[in-house]
Amino acid sequence: MTDSSPITSTLPAPSKEVLSATQEIGIQGPGDPTENDAAPSRSKFRMLMILTALFLSLFIAALDVTIVSTAVPTIAADLRSPSGYAWIGGAYVIANAAGVPIWAKLSDIWGRKPILLLAVLIFIASSIICALSVSMKMMIVGRAVQGVAGGGLINMVNIVISDLFSMRQRSLVLGLCEGIWAIAGAIGPVLGGVLTDLASWRWCWWINLPVCGLGFVLLLVFLDVHNPRTKFGDGVKAIDWAGSLSIMAFTLLLLMGLDFGGDAFPWSSPKVICLIVFGLVCLALFIFSEHRLAEYPLIPLGLFAERSNVGSLGVCFFHGVTFMAGEYYLPLYFQAVRSASALRSGALLAPLMVITALCGAFSGVFIHQTGKYRILIWVGATTLTLGTGLYICITPTTSLAAIVGFQLIAGIGSGLLFQPPLLSLQAFVKDQDDVATATSTFGFIRCIALAFSVILGSVVFQNSMDGQASRLAKAGLSADLLTQFNGKNAAANVKVAATIADPAQKRAVQLAFTASMRNMWILFCCLGFLTIVSSFLIKSKKLSQEHTETVTGLKPARTQVQDEAGAQTTST
Repeated sequence: MTDSSPITSTLPAPSKEVLSATQEIGIQGPGDPTENDAAPSRSKFRMLMILTALFLSLFIAALDVTIVSTAVPTIAADLRSPSGYAWIGGAYVIANAAGVPIWAKLSDIWGRKPILLLAVLIFIASSIICALSVSMKMMIVGRAVQGVAGGGLINMVNIVISDLFSMRQRSLVLGLCEGIWAIAGAIGPVLGGVLTDLASWRWCWWINLPVCGLGFVLLLVFLDVHNPRTKFGDGVKAIDWAGSLSIMAFTLLLLMGLDFGGDAFPWSSPKVICLIVFGLVCLALFIFSEHRLAEYPLIPLGLFAERSNVGSLGVCFFHGVTFMAGEYYLPLYFQAVRSASALRSGALLAPLMVITALCGAFSGVFIHQTGKYRILIWVGATTLTLGTGLYICITPTTSLAAIVGFQLIAGIGSGLLFQPPLLSLQAFVKDQDDVATATSTFGFIRCIALAFSVILGSVVFQNSMDGQASRLAKAGLSADLLTQFNGKNAAANVKVAATIADPAQKRAVQLAFTASMRNMWILFCCLGFLTIVSSFLIKSKKLSQEHTETVTGLKPARTQVQDEAGAQTTST
């Protein structure tokens, strides 16, 4: 197989290193490579179109994580379901996490291109469901399906990029991906606020259709990675069904148990206990399946035998939990305590997202130039924990300048932690064929982290607001207002706080929100510290500049293709 080199890209403009590397690439003829083809050489234009399509897919999936953050209170009010506040975001990230490992294995069996196109189509269909929702149940179903598809898009983009570029080269492209993710995070709350205030929250999903449509066409025409043409029956037999079902059941049961606990039901409730216990049982079944039953395991357990891999996945998890908290819950503070509109709360979150994007791009260039990633992880983990700890100091009267400063500190740390742990994980994978599996495992851990962040934050906030009931009652709030500001309903009634005429009562509500969020920030600061602990497990390794593209398909056919490619290289 021939080596693949990085090519020009957009969004943002390509660096000199990427442009210079494009000179090593030849011209690609029409059609996808099949089992008997070596890795193709590609023209600059084709690679530009491939990267554009991948970036569009990543952008729209990342956008849907945050675009609802400023629209959720309005959606919950319109659909008359205050208790559904957390599930609009939670359904997306839970389903996202549950589906991630399966997408990677499907792409190993049938190839990257058809599976990526399938994810785009499902994302389009689920966006239509969300846009047309007339009840909270319909919205949650749409968001769950969208989460499954979004997980496929995010995971497949990382896998395809890892297939196309060497370790050192992919750091640049993954840096651009991180920047795009952060840009989507910055635009999402603002765009969600604009659409909610000026048009309708339904446009948060209608805008997905043209972007997904363009990405689908570009992928269909230009993406030319290896196509194994696996027979449908053979592929179905090769799927790790026991592992797939058990990992999905574990994710859904555990996260639902954590979400229901202390909110819909007491923690001592048999329903909550059963959800958590059976979730852990499903995890045990998954481990048994991967170790003893699966011929093509979703997550090879050998991945965890290397200490550095455990550290990389630990950093991935605790970083995901911590950075998502700021992204998702700072708008709640701005709207409830500072009486900001959905649009303004999105704008106030922009510093966090912009600095995250810039630091993400910087990390890609730094790794490409030096081949070093561990120093970025150490600095990022420390800075993220510091910034999150500073959120604890936020009160109703904290200046916006100070809050922006806190966001910048946390954003620097967050931006430096997106891709270096992934590159570290990939560097310690022994077999090129397992890079996709390692990448999907990393994506799965991150998605689990995002889900934990949204749900755990909601649990702490709701329980804390219930604990503020006596303070609000002493301030003289009516029974109706006390109901609107109890744990279940408070997040969906942030606009009510601004309408309270009595200054003392309004101040009491603001203090209640701030105190509840302070408890939440304490939790996330502690989890951020575990990012630092995990970072010391990561080993240093020189990142290779050599690369061969991954051959997909079932193992017998894959081995034959690799042998033929090696013979062609030897004869040449």
